[in-house]
Amino acid sequence: VHFPDTERAEWLNKTVKHMWPFICQFIEKLFRETIEPAVRGANTHLSTFSFTKVDVGQQPLRINGVKVYTENVDKRQIILDLQISFVGNCEIDLEIKRYFCRAGVQSIQIHGTMRVILEPLIGDMPLVGALSIFFLRKPLIEINWTGLTNLLDIPGLNGLSDTIILDIISNYLVLPNRITVPLVSEVQIAQLRFPIPKGVLRIHFIEAQDLQGKDTYLKGLVKGKSDPYGIIRVGNQIFQSKVIKENLSPKWNEVYEALVYEHPGQELEIELFDEDPDKDDFLGSLMIDLTEVEKERLLDEWFTLDEVPRGKLHLKLEWLTLMPNASNLDKVLTDIRADKDQANDGLSSSLLILYLDSARNLPSGKKINSNPNPLVQMSVGHKAQESKIRYKTNEPVWEENFTFFIHNPKRQDLEVEVKDEQHQCSLGHLKIPLSQLLTSNDMTMNQRFQLSNSGPNSTLKMKIALRILHLEKPERSPDHQHSAQVKRPSVSKEGREISVRSHASASPGSGDGSTAPCTPVVGGSDKPGVEEGAQPVEASPQGPRDLGRSSSSLQTSATCSPSHISVKEPTPSIASDISLPIATQELRQRLRQLENGTTLGQSPLGQIQLTIRHSSQRNKLVVVVHSCRNLIAFSEDGSDPYVRMYLLPDKRRSGRRKTHVSKKTLNPVFDQSFDFSVSLPEVQRRTLDVAVKNSGGFLSKDKGLLGKVLVGLASEELAKGWTQWYDLTEDGTRPHVVT
Repeated sequence: VHFPDTERAEWLNKTVKHMWPFICQFIEKLFRETIEPAVRGANTHLSTFSFTKVDVGQQPLRINGVKVYTENVDKRQIILDLQISFVGNCEIDLEIKRYFCRAGVQSIQIHGTMRVILEPLIGDMPLVGALSIFFLRKPLIEINWTGLTNLLDIPGLNGLSDTIILDIISNYLVLPNRITVPLVSEVQIAQLRFPIPKGVLRIHFIEAQDLQGKDTYLKGLVKGKSDPYGIIRVGNQIFQSKVIKENLSPKWNEVYEALVYEHPGQELEIELFDEDPDKDDFLGSLMIDLTEVEKERLLDEWFTLDEVPRGKLHLKLEWLTLMPNASNLDKVLTDIRADKDQANDGLSSSLLILYLDSARNLPSGKKINSNPNPLVQMSVGHKAQESKIRYKTNEPVWEENFTFFIHNPKRQDLEVEVKDEQHQCSLGHLKIPLSQLLTSNDMTMNQRFQLSNSGPNSTLKMKIALRILHLEKPERSPDHQHSAQVKRPSVSKEGREISVRSHASASPGSGDGSTAPCTPVVGGSDKPGVEEGAQPVEASPQGPRDLGRSSSSLQTSATCSPSHISVKEPTPSIASDISLPIATQELRQRLRQLENGTTLGQSPLGQIQLTIRHSSQRNKLVVVVHSCRNLIAFSEDGSDPYVRMYLLPDKRRSGRRKTHVSKKTLNPVFDQSFDFSVSLPEVQRRTLDVAVKNSGGFLSKDKGLLGKVLVGLASEELAKGWTQWYDLTEDGTRPHVVT
């Protein structure tokens, strides 16, 4: 495949290889001087955290291609996209002395496109004022851990899993998070600390037609319909539409608003899925170049879905320009109907950008002569965001960015409160009517604000700016044919599976506040404005905090796989569950065919090895799925097994745990750990339902049961735990333990 605008740069790889030992020195310093103190300060349980060894390995990072942007870029900047790969056998060992815990990393893989921006260009050496580095979309990261189970037993970490840790890391690397390195001390990097988005994309997710019917019954003999929903991505801002049940021409009529910090190169990605109880089926994808959307200003058309034989999607896309004056505000308020209603929610007329710098002379809080642990909570209407905590100081420095979508700045206020995290008391507050910004120079205020109910000289330094979201007239005539230029080929199926695979475990809000919120506007229509009573859901693209699902404000991991996203609770997971009689009958029939007059062994369906224990410290049942052996073959190529678990009687979707799929093998190795939040007395009344299933793939009919085991948990040995092989049976009712 030839990409004419991407060039190979072997000279750069040779340079990196030569510099690698010095890059490793920098990385070690970064781990010890930056990451280690940050981890220690993040949680009192981690105060004895330390890295005992940091060795990134001898294999240098590789740059597979370089693209230099020459069009649609500022004259005072250079934009490079580097396609990077790092496959390193590293040794990074860490220790938490307080809990006698040791863990580490044996290898790391990172693959993705890293953007490097050199700006501003200046007329003196070194010609470049500063360097900014970030990823446009989440890179693929794989980490081979050692001792991860021990690490996740530590209080304060027991809500995490390996996939959530990867989500946190990868989201930290994605725009709008960026690493900025000033190269000249005199350079004014205010614009780098106060990034203003290039624009706002308003996405009217309207309807689809002629989708594939994915739901089948009786092993595919009876064709059904689909339960479609959409996943919409702009950078690391993710939205999910509501599910329309049993409809191949669904009408969603939902509206979302997303910040666009970078284009060229940034795209609107949409994937449609059919909601299923076990694995959601793919219904098509679409990728739209935002550079073209900006040129068109307004697009309202049907797009043909990629990677599927049929299906169309109706979108209306509006590119909203950020205006530094209020001359168009009244017209914008009229267009979104904010001039008539008194609500503070709905489509946005403006964007509030806030740079939280520092505070001075904060009071000591509850204890006299003791320094507080200050954090700042900011809210506009129902939308609230929070800064990081700064420990043991009355002069904290945050240097964080926040953004808020504003419905009507004429009557909304920015409320700011400084709190002491340790004693949960207020250190001062501040209320700024946004109407003040409308009359300020450049609609910007950059000053120290006096705090109320605080010390006599307590101040908070902030820079805040308001920008009106204005839909400009298209640069081209409305009847111009633009579909061919707007659409981009979607990522491959392999790429899609990589991009969506992760467990939707609720993450403990680990992101920093330096990211922009995106507002799904619920109940919106394809006309400007929203229906009466519509409530928006705040979704932070930081990721591990919220994913706005427009039909319900659920909280889940921001980059979760559609196949794992929870529906409204409680919704039983039924349909293709292996406990259905038809699945058991099919398996028994398959067993008879395999037997064919001969006597099968004691374990005709094979066996599964499990470790089961209850952690009293974490108050969780921990189940490790090690491996299976001697499974039956579902096709000539073998089977594609994975393991699904419930803690009965809970069969809700949120109670399901699944391993990855192991391809074309009858002896898969998983070595994956899962947990269920349940007390020891309670778990001894429960049963663990473990099923080994064949995945089959997106379009395959070869999906079904490979075997099942029901494990009673009434044993007194549960606190100590055990590791055993279990025989798989058709319905799990006659498990035979193999020691």
